[in-house]
Amino acid sequence: MAAPSTESSLARFRHVVEGALAHLESRRQEVNDLNVFPVADGDTGDNMALTLRACLAEVDRLAREAADRSIDDIGRDEIVERVQRAALLGARGNSGVILSQLIRGAAEELISRPGELVDPVLIGAAMARAAERGYGSVREPAEGTMLTVMREMASHVASELAHMPDPRLGPDATPEEQNAAIADILERAIEAGEASVRRGPELLPALREAGVVDSGGYGVTIIFAGIVAALRGSDPPPLEHHHAPAVRHAPDEHTSSTYRYCTNFAVTGTGLDRSQVLPRLEAIGDSVLVVGDAHTLKVHVHTDDPQAATAVFDGLGEVSHLDVADMHEQVADREQRLPSARCGALAVCAGDGMRELYRSLGVEVLDGGPTLNPSTAELLDGIRAVPAEEVVVLPNSPNVIMAAERAAELADKPVHVVASRSQQAGLTAAVALLPDRSAADNADAMTQALREIRIGSVAPAAREDVHGRFGVGDAVGFVEEEIVAWGEPGPTLQAVMRSLGRDAELITCISGQGAPLDHGAVEALAPDGVELELSEGGQPAYWWLLSAE
Repeated sequence: MAAPSTESSLARFRHVVEGALAHLESRRQEVNDLNVFPVADGDTGDNMALTLRACLAEVDRLAREAADRSIDDIGRDEIVERVQRAALLGARGNSGVILSQLIRGAAEELISRPGELVDPVLIGAAMARAAERGYGSVREPAEGTMLTVMREMASHVASELAHMPDPRLGPDATPEEQNAAIADILERAIEAGEASVRRGPELLPALREAGVVDSGGYGVTIIFAGIVAALRGSDPPPLEHHHAPAVRHAPDEHTSSTYRYCTNFAVTGTGLDRSQVLPRLEAIGDSVLVVGDAHTLKVHVHTDDPQAATAVFDGLGEVSHLDVADMHEQVADREQRLPSARCGALAVCAGDGMRELYRSLGVEVLDGGPTLNPSTAELLDGIRAVPAEEVVVLPNSPNVIMAAERAAELADKPVHVVASRSQQAGLTAAVALLPDRSAADNADAMTQALREIRIGSVAPAAREDVHGRFGVGDAVGFVEEEIVAWGEPGPTLQAVMRSLGRDAELITCISGQGAPLDHGAVEALAPDGVELELSEGGQPAYWWLLSAE
């Protein structure tokens, strides 16, 4: 982002573009799944990423050329002109084309100020020009979209600059000072952008009825967060995650039922006039966007006849960069990705067999590792990955309950934590899960199930008992958290089973890593009159985990 009169400037600019693209790629599917306006085709994140990739590819071409001639010989005007043109030609879909126009507007402002250091003031002017260009590219701009987000971010930056005692950087500012100043003003812009994204459903009925925010607006904040990360050489500033609801019914006028193909192409020639071709394109499709200048136009249209769209330009210019996507397939793919259940569950567990036991009950799993102790961040990621509107969390360890409750507070969908204190207890609770029931009702049912069981376990001792009852490697048997037996594995397991078997009809026994008895030997130890259910859990640390109902 530095003044491009130095050899290092192109590399710095590339670093910023790469940071924006990397962060968008990391959250691209989130953006895709939010997409309902103007058509619920689920490719907004893909289209915005394609635009940025085209910019990055052009920067790389410029860098290769710089091996033969200096950056000063290329000049800022040519660099900016080529990057914005690459964005235009690489754009696809409404979101990609509009993003290319935001880039074009910013580029025009940079070109208009030769020799001026890129500082917060120039960034603010570039953002304002970007918003202006974006609105100008759309025949009927809709508020609540990425256009609104860009405009409100630019407006916020202008307000911040007006209240800063010295928003300009001197000519002797170091690259580090320049990056820090730009990052600071952009981070403030992101805060305004997030507020604008959240407000989008108030402005656009299609978003409100679908229960989502605008995917393109969300993508814009993600791109800016990636830029800030690149400027600072740190993680991106945190953004609120916006996920698609599990059950969504977009209004009929925004489903892709009328036209099938998202058609994109470029036209090069002389004297090109977008106003002449718009009526002809609108006669064969909708979502029409035609942007560019007298020499190059980028065309986007939804139509059933892509050839008819390109034929509009017969005799006017040369058609290239033709890209046709089947929106019916995109919608089908998107609906297949999106969750259909009202409520799902996440269980913390360890052991291949244990994971399969939970999955057989329809529960998503989070590997807690040997100590069964994931972080709050890992729990939050696990919650977000559950394909349901609401989630119940089974922490399965007393050490995880508080972290799970914190993750539930941070989650962007309703989450209830059921205080399961062991993996075997969590399995019993998981049987009560009903996907069509709310998380609150499922949590109540699971909690009741926990009240009706007793749990036990047998593990090899990791250290000698201070009372001299057992040594390292001896079997130690627990009922709940009380030691009830110790010594050889068989008699210890039998003692735990007898204790659990009082007034019980069923004992579940799950074998772990290194369990010294096979299933036949374990079955022989079961109390008379009690049904025994055996499974392989593969859990570390415990030879057997037991529960009695």
